[in-house]
Formats: sequence, structure tokens, C-alpha cells
Amino acid sequence: MDDQPQADPASNQAGPYSWYVLGVLVVVYVLNFIDRQIISILALDIKHDLGLTDSDMGFLGGAAFAVFYALFGIPLGRLADNWSRVRLLSLGLSLWSAMTALSGFAQNQLQLTLARMGVGIGEATASPTAYSLISDYFPKRQRATALAIYSSGLYLGGGVSLLIGAKIGQTWNAAYPGGGPLGLVGWQAAFLAVGIPGLLLALWVASLREPVRGAMDGTPTRAEPNPFGQLLFDLSSIVPPFTLIGAARRGAAALAINLVVAAGLAAFAWWMIQLTGALAQWLAVGVGYYAVFSWACVLRQKDPATFRLIWGTPAFICTTLGYSMVSLAAYGLSFWSAPYAEQVLKLPKSELAFILGANGALSGFLGVIIGGRMADALRARHPAGRILVILFGVIAPALPIWIGYTTPDPTIFYVMNFLAGLFGAAALGAAAATTQDLVLPRMRGTATAAFFLGTTLVGLCFGPYMVGQISDLAGTMVDGKMVGDLRMGILALIGVAPIAVVLLIFAYRAVPGAEATLAERAGESG
Repeated sequence: MDDQPQADPASNQAGPYSWYVLGVLVVVYVLNFIDRQIISILALDIKHDLGLTDSDMGFLGGAAFAVFYALFGIPLGRLADNWSRVRLLSLGLSLWSAMTALSGFAQNQLQLTLARMGVGIGEATASPTAYSLISDYFPKRQRATALAIYSSGLYLGGGVSLLIGAKIGQTWNAAYPGGGPLGLVGWQAAFLAVGIPGLLLALWVASLREPVRGAMDGTPTRAEPNPFGQLLFDLSSIVPPFTLIGAARRGAAALAINLVVAAGLAAFAWWMIQLTGALAQWLAVGVGYYAVFSWACVLRQKDPATFRLIWGTPAFICTTLGYSMVSLAAYGLSFWSAPYAEQVLKLPKSELAFILGANGALSGFLGVIIGGRMADALRARHPAGRILVILFGVIAPALPIWIGYTTPDPTIFYVMNFLAGLFGAAALGAAAATTQDLVLPRMRGTATAAFFLGTTLVGLCFGPYMVGQISDLAGTMVDGKMVGDLRMGILALIGVAPIAVVLLIFAYRAVPGAEATLAERAGESG
């Protein structure tokens, strides 16, 4: 597949084929989030059939996917910069679709965990390849619109996943009350039904033409001649056990420090496993945080200026961690809202799937757009103005969450769930833009990776699990089985707000100075 331009840079206009490619990418992103989120509406059925606890389900909906999605996102994102994006996306789509389908054959937690890990690795190819392709198919003046259209797949997929999962599961169980072909039950059929079409979609993606990098901006560039050599280097910087090879290459001292940190994180994970009994959760957390440390060490040696402006800037760290608390609550709520409504409010699965799906799609879309406009307006008045919108995203959802998850009225529950999603989504654009302002232009890709490591390894890794773990701790035994208290687990999400407020107040004070000294601090780092 040869690189060839698909639009005329001189015309500064995307052609019909550009819009066609964008349409295909939106379909891919919708499927991406269907495969990622469908486990939420199937949670109670999976829990019952596999004999799992709420904390087990929180792990499957969070860390099992999040750690591998976050870690492989960096090396696969770099591969997207150096190899055929069409081929990479097609392979990634094939992987995550196959792993979603294989989830339907899982007979225990281990098998489902391995499948979710595979989904995370495959989906790590999606946005890096799509963002890059869109940037080479659309000129700058149309790029934001194109990326916004692509991003709509997030909300569409997340909402549709609830409806599809509920419909397929109920239809299958009604047709085969004792299990259908191969002994499969409803939730297993749902995984198969959304996974197999992705394999066909991968063939469609493979038929797309690869554009010349930079041609739309008038600066065509060639890809890296040895992309897989760079991939191996990137793997050695972030993916265990390759990280030990990377540390050894930097010298005996670097290897010793790496091993000490690995031992410390292993000890912490062991202690948490003894405390909670959640082996898989804390093993994944230990591996994830060790990998981030290894990556930061490589960045410090390879690009000290970027390291200082990201890891050495308290304003950047506090903004990222502050927003990570927002994402922790958002991920916890989005995963557990449907199981809560089904278990506690006794709402029919088909009804709650439709309403919560529409709720999530609309509230997320409106929240991101309105929040982004508010953040830009406040930024014009004060260098740290966007932090106020993140603070709003932390504080404002607390009351709707409390009302929505203490009321017995389904209508109030749905309305409050909508408001909580709307308010929380407002913070995303503000946080992302603030972190971009705190680095130099050449560092923005790495800054984005660091920002999403925080939101994924803090928010997605702990949000669903925290709700499940607290639900189990507050639950009671009924007929020899643990019945969790999901209401208590979800309400506990409000408890992260004070931590986020402290971090963001510090960020509000630190951002102006950090932004004003960007060039100076980068220069001091060489």
C-alpha cells in the first residue's frame, strides 16, 4: 500500500474521499466503545454465572482493560507515526474484535480477564491512528470539525452498547432458557454479536488509502525506515519485562533503581492483596505504575526538557491528577449506573438500557461542548481560568449523585444521572487544554500521553473497582451469597471530591507562573 496524497494541499479543502474515510473512522470508534462498555449492562448476569463479586466486576470493567490500554497506547501511538496507519488500525480492530468475541466463551474470571486485556491492547491503536489519518485528510481549518465528528463515536458507542447488550442478552435467554448452541447464555451471545462484525469491519478499514503524512499542510514527510525497531525501543521503555532491558542499557545504576522501585511496588501490591483479597486488581495496578515509572526514567534521559515540563511541573501534575478524580467518578458511575438501576430500583433492563444510553450520549456531548466554551472564555480573563471549569466538574456532580442514588423514584434517578454526566463532562476540555498550555508545541504529543495515563491509570483503573470493593465491604450475606450495597459504593465516589479540590486549588495558583516560565525552564534543562 503506497503512500499517495488524497487531497490537493493547494486547494486547502478536503475532498469527498476524505469525508468517506471520516465516516469509516466514526463507525470504528462507535464499535470501539460498544466493545469497551458493553460489559456494564451485562455485569449482573456475568457476576451471577461466574460467581463473581462486585469488586471482581469492577476490576473487569476497569483495570483489566485500562492498564493494557494505557501502556500499549504509547508504543502503538509511536508506531502510528512511523508505519502504515491503515494497516495498524486494521490489525488493532481485528485484535480487539476477536478478543471481544472470545469473551463470549469465557468460563471463569481468568479467561474473561485475559480477553479484556486483549481488548485493551487492540483498542490502543484506535485514536492514535485515527487522529493522524484525519489530520492528513483534512486541512487545519476543517480539522477541529472532523475530529469533533470522530469523537462523537465515543458517546454514540457508549450509549448504544447498553441498548445492544440488553436486547441481545434478553432475546437469547428468552429463546434458549437453558443455554443455546455451545451452551452459551445471553451475556456470552452479546459479546459474540458485537465482536464478530468488527472482523468484517477490519477488512473495510484495510481497503482505505494511506495519505502522505503532512501533505495537507504542505510539508510531506516520509515514515521512519525502521518502524519496528523504534517499536521495540518503546516497548523496552514502558512494557514489562522489556523495561528491565531498557534500564540495563542505561547503566547499572538505572537498573538498580528500576529493580528497587519494582520491589517497592510489588510489596505495596502484596499488602493491598492481603488487605482486600483482590489479586488481579492490585497486580495490574502494580504493573501499570511500575511501567509509568520506567517510561518517565527513559524520558528524563532522552528528553530532559520534556521531562521537566511534564513530570517536573507541579501545575501539570496537579491538573492531571485533579481531573483524574473527575474521571474516576465518571467511570465508576458509567459502569455501575445500569447494574444499580437493575438491582436496587428493579428497573427492567431494556428500559434502563435505552434511557441511560441516551442519557450518557446526550449529557456527555453537551457537557464537553459547553465546558469547552466556558473554559476558553475564562482563560481569556485569567491564565488559570480553565481550572475553574475543572473545579466545577468536580463539585457540581456531587449533589445530583447524592439525590439520584438515594431516591426510589426512577424519573428523579434518570434526571440526576443526566445532570451528573453533564457536569462531569464539562471538565474534560478544560483539563486537556490546560496541560497543552503547560508544554512547548513539540512536547504536546507526549503531554497528551501523560495526561491520558493519569485519567486511565487513576480514573478507569480505580473508579469501577472502588465502587465494587466498597459495595462488597458494605454488603451482606444472603443464602450464603454476598449481596453488595451498590448504593453505598456509588455514593462513596463523592469522597474523592475534596482530594481533587485541594489539587486543583494548588494548580490554579501554580499555572500562571508555570506557563510564564515555559521557555526558561525548558532551556535550563537543555
